[in-house]
Amino acid sequence: MIITYRFVRLVEDHSDALASSLLRKVQSSPGCADFDKVPPQELEHRVYEIYRHLGEWLLHKNESDVEQRYMEIGRRRAQQSVPLSQVIWAIILTKRNLWEFILDEAFPDRPVEILGKQELLQLLDQFFDWAMHAAAVGYERSAEANAKADKNEMGLKRNTEVEAI
Repeated sequence: MIITYRFVRLVEDHSDALASSLLRKVQSSPGCADFDKVPPQELEHRVYEIYRHLGEWLLHKNESDVEQRYMEIGRRRAQQSVPLSQVIWAIILTKRNLWEFILDEAFPDRPVEILGKQELLQLLDQFFDWAMHAAAVGYERSAEANAKADKNEMGLKRNTEVEAI
């Protein structure tokens, strides 16, 4: 666990550069074309928070903590009219960005460090699996609420038109 924590600290120490790198990847990815609806500072800030506090997210938070955060992100992206597939792709890019950094920056020459890196990558997989599911749930709930609101609004409009006749 000490080696894993050292890798986590490495990520946290480079959180600014990682967040900037991810922002460029999202902005240039055809799979995230509608992310131009998301203010760049908002996206970069959300990702920075995850990277900067990665140890807390991986080692001290549980599935419900991740669920709460990412359901809100899914809801927000639905309100911004970003397609769900693009929300999921952005989360995948966030994970890949971390993987690339860990694989490039880590020192895998000693077996204990290889095990630490493997443990960290497993924790990241678990975290991002929870994150993707929660973002999808938040997105779907927001979309359902919007559909109900639109249906109610159309019903009121029809009633008003009938009364006017």
